[in-house]
Parts: sequence; structure tokens; C-alpha cells
Amino acid sequence: MPERESPARGVDDVDAVTRAVMTASRLLMGIAARSLAQVEEPVTLPQFRMLVVLSTRGATKLVTLADLLRVAPSTAMRMVDRLIAAGLVDRQTNPDDRRETLLRLTGEGRRTVEEVTARRRAEIAAIVERLAPERRAALIEALAAFNEAGGEPPVPAEGDTEPHPLA
Repeated sequence: MPERESPARGVDDVDAVTRAVMTASRLLMGIAARSLAQVEEPVTLPQFRMLVVLSTRGATKLVTLADLLRVAPSTAMRMVDRLIAAGLVDRQTNPDDRRETLLRLTGEGRRTVEEVTARRRAEIAAIVERLAPERRAALIEALAAFNEAGGEPPVPAEGDTEPHPLA
């Protein structure tokens, strides 16, 4: 079992903190991958991020979607085409401007977002439950500071209807 960094040693050690965050990132990516692996229609993590954005924003133009995901419109279009073929997204004419096309989730797309998010939340909760209460409080404080430093808004509480814009 690998040695853990002593909390007293290296509190200001950027390398130790970076390694700890990288390890946590690897754990969270594994959770994300497992939650997506159970989806009936295979979905990649970037495609799932697109589904979550559409779930949060509702009907959205392709160029807006590409901007939110920080990808080129051509990349977003290829992702949309795959999600349409999988029955998770559809196109509709904008009722306010018939020259525009909007993208939106289908019922199956919405169910996919809800199921994957619920599986991810349950697996993370199971890990957090194994921590002592004082460790949980410290983790909340540390992650809140980390997220704030990175400009990441908080994920809504369980039961809120809107998932985080980028999952």
C-alpha cells in the first residue's frame, strides 16, 4: 500500500497537493467511466457532458453548445449526429426563428443523464460514508477552496432538478 503524505509535512508543498488531486481525479474518472459503462446505448464522457448541458439548458443552438463545451462547432456537430443516431438528442426548428435549428434531449436522453448522475452520486456517497465526520468536514473545506480557485461552480444538492452544466 503506498505511503500517504503526512498532513503536517508539506501543507504548502504544491507537488504533494498536486499528486493528491491527481490521485483523486483518477478515482473520480473511474467512477465516471463505470457510471457510463452501464448505459444501454454507449456514450463517451464528452458526449455525456453534452447531454448534461442540454439537460440543464434545454433546447440549444449548436454554436452555443460548442462554446459551452469549448469544442469546435464541427466537433459538436459530429457528437450531436452520434447522439441523434442513438436516440438521445433530436433537432427541432426554433419557433421564434425558423431559420435556426435547436438541439434538445429526447426522453431517453433525459433518462440517461438522470441514471448516470444517480449512479455516480451513489458511488461517491459510498466512499464519503467511509470517512470519519471530521475528515468529511475537512474534505468539504478543501474541495470548496480547490473548486473556487479553479472557477468551478458547486454541483446542486441531491434532489435539485438541475445537474451541473458540465457534469
